[in-house]
Amino acid sequence: MADFTAQVFQNEFLPDGGTDVHAIVTVTCTGAGQAGQSGAGEAAEIVIVDTSGSMGVVGIQAAQLAAVAALDQVLDGTWFAVIAGNHQGRLAYPTDSPELGMARMDSRARAAARVAIGSFYAEGGTAMGTWLELATAVFASVPSATQRHAILLTDGKNQHETPAELTRRIAAASGRFQCDCRGVGADWEVGEVRRIAVALMGTVDLIPTPAQMAGEFEKLMRAAMGRGVASADLRVWAPQGARVQFVRQVAPAVEDLTGRRREVNALTGAYPTGSWGDESRDFHVAVRLLAAKGVGQEQLAARVQLALGDEVRAQGLVKAMWSDDDALTARINPEVAHYTGQTELADAIQEGLAAKAAGDDRTATAKLGRAVQLAAQTGNDEATSKLKKVVDIEEAGTGKVRLRKSVDRLDEMALDTASTKTTRVKR
Repeated sequence: MADFTAQVFQNEFLPDGGTDVHAIVTVTCTGAGQAGQSGAGEAAEIVIVDTSGSMGVVGIQAAQLAAVAALDQVLDGTWFAVIAGNHQGRLAYPTDSPELGMARMDSRARAAARVAIGSFYAEGGTAMGTWLELATAVFASVPSATQRHAILLTDGKNQHETPAELTRRIAAASGRFQCDCRGVGADWEVGEVRRIAVALMGTVDLIPTPAQMAGEFEKLMRAAMGRGVASADLRVWAPQGARVQFVRQVAPAVEDLTGRRREVNALTGAYPTGSWGDESRDFHVAVRLLAAKGVGQEQLAARVQLALGDEVRAQGLVKAMWSDDDALTARINPEVAHYTGQTELADAIQEGLAAKAAGDDRTATAKLGRAVQLAAQTGNDEATSKLKKVVDIEEAGTGKVRLRKSVDRLDEMALDTASTKTTRVKR
């Protein structure tokens, strides 16, 4: 059985009149086991492969190898399916039934899926929403599968459905399954694919070349099979009159959970966090209390819990204590400071790249300069390395930079997709 623990990091001292409380809550899971093996429901996996005309012969061949590499990691007994996507989704495996469905993985099914994947060819346009719509229906065919995960690969822009259609289909798939999205090459839109990944509680990343697809798919599926906890909620209780300002996952990547809130009762909200393996995640919780207490008084500002269904498995307490000692109230908790900077770093990179694409060099320089400064302050060496390929850094400490005249689009995309990845605070 999986074991969860929670630790709270904060400066609990507030100045006289202060009402805002911030804390970093680290939740750690051990003994998660393998997907679908805990007895709490079965696991289901779908591999979604772009087979549009832009993939070409080389792209399709690499995608075939990647899909096979992913399926080789799927545990026997797991429900699975393969979808080929262009301007419409097509169930490539299993196909021996007049109705949509999935197959249980075993040696025979694995071999048959390999044959189906081997028949892929590049043709048609791109409408990723139709792929998600089909995946939603396929997952629904196995009600016993409580852990549902997909890998989606694309190489191009979503040009064969309207933005409204894509939005509707993403919304219909949200909450039905998790989806890790990957784009290969330089002709896809990071923001477009990120919309899918964020809504479906997955990740987005760049695969620079077709030859790297198989390794990435193998890694993704191996990680999915190691998540033995199908789903977990972060529950946040706040006292009467208080307001939860935001709940964010801040490590290993920045992800705003605020909009996912589901009411548990009048004082408690649940924030879905998806499936878990043996891992630690950091969450930034901010609460505004109704009113300040007097100097020397204290109050429980929030109760943060990790829950599996109705069962609470770990808990951390966020406290507030009012003081007139400036040495106590002015102290910034290092964990809160670190992750506040990391969140601002992600925003600065994305906003800077968007301004650069729009031809607004002034804003792009300011935002990317701030990103350089934040990356240096928070020790995010990966971000600094990627920023150096987009700007020339004159003074990292002050954020003084110059936009580079010639930038490889792959370098910009690598910076964009990595913008939400954070470095853990050193404790």
